[in-house]
Amino acid sequence: SPWKPLLLLLSPPAFSTTCARCAKDRRLRQKRAISERQLTRYFVDQRKVRVVGGQGGEGGHSFHSEPRKVFGGPDGGNGGDGGHVIFKADQQMKSLSSVFTFYQGFHGERGGSKNCYGANGAHMYVKVPVGTLVKEDGQVVADLTQHGEEYIAAYGGAGGKGNRFFLSNENRAPKLFTPGEPGQERVLHLELKTTAHAGLVGFPNAGKSSLLRAISRAKPAVAAYPFTTLNPHVGIVHYQDYEQVAVADIPGLIKGAHQNRGLGMAFLRHIERCRFLLYVVDLSVPQPWVQLQDLKCELEAYEKGLSERPCVVIGNKIDLAQSRINLPLLREQVAERVIALSALTGDNLEELLLHLRELYDTYVKTEQSRGQSPVKW
Repeated sequence: SPWKPLLLLLSPPAFSTTCARCAKDRRLRQKRAISERQLTRYFVDQRKVRVVGGQGGEGGHSFHSEPRKVFGGPDGGNGGDGGHVIFKADQQMKSLSSVFTFYQGFHGERGGSKNCYGANGAHMYVKVPVGTLVKEDGQVVADLTQHGEEYIAAYGGAGGKGNRFFLSNENRAPKLFTPGEPGQERVLHLELKTTAHAGLVGFPNAGKSSLLRAISRAKPAVAAYPFTTLNPHVGIVHYQDYEQVAVADIPGLIKGAHQNRGLGMAFLRHIERCRFLLYVVDLSVPQPWVQLQDLKCELEAYEKGLSERPCVVIGNKIDLAQSRINLPLLREQVAERVIALSALTGDNLEELLLHLRELYDTYVKTEQSRGQSPVKW
């Protein structure tokens, strides 16, 4: 029927685009919180990398020849240089998981006739997180602490010389040309140290991950067993004047952590870059001030002066009855400022956020007085 196409256009659609029940949900879906076990696959803080620079191009070998100019002389150009392998710090990178174990620079092209030089090989850029240490044979050769900072890991080889290069009065028709030099080859160890303003220091199950979830949008795993946190998490605390303070949740330590017991080195390596420390103490345990003494001893045994950085003591789990009894006893034993709060219920978090901003402002003024630029997030 000739009216059939018109009827199809006038007929209502099979589903409604305006009905709330039938319309397609076009809201952006939030990302799922990655569990600590899944994060272990993606977070890598150590990597052994073999880097080889690009090989230089071979020099050209040719003689110029054209009508009425048969003996034009040598015109072989030089080969191009090989490309470098360069490590470049990038703020978007948070782990060494995307770094491969082998990189090689691009090779230079061979020199051509008519005195044409070969093109240089392109540089190979490898993005690494900010705070990456580059070591060779146990010695630190580079420390990438600023965004955009670069380090040439392997130099490319020089290009070979063409026969035009060897032209002289004694040798008017040189046939000599040299091959390109091989690129530099090195085996480097990359080690990531988390760069944050504040670091949460405490024993397992002291409530560090719960506290980070309460003051920021970070979602580290929380459970009732020790060593829930296996990798460092960085949460950003936002203030009304658009300042951002980075707080790192570091894996908990135990006695003997400086001897690599438990997750000792994994903890201490990342806490080394923090500008000020937040000691998280469980107020519900007997004699909580003993925890603070043990924490400071482990930090001092790992690096002298690490426990003397600006700090504040956070007494967590104040919502428990035993914690209220231990709070005045802790303040008598500790010389530092003690902030009692509950990461579970959110009690007294405002005092912590205000003092955290005071520590951050003091750090910024200190760096500016020294003529250095403070770390910004």
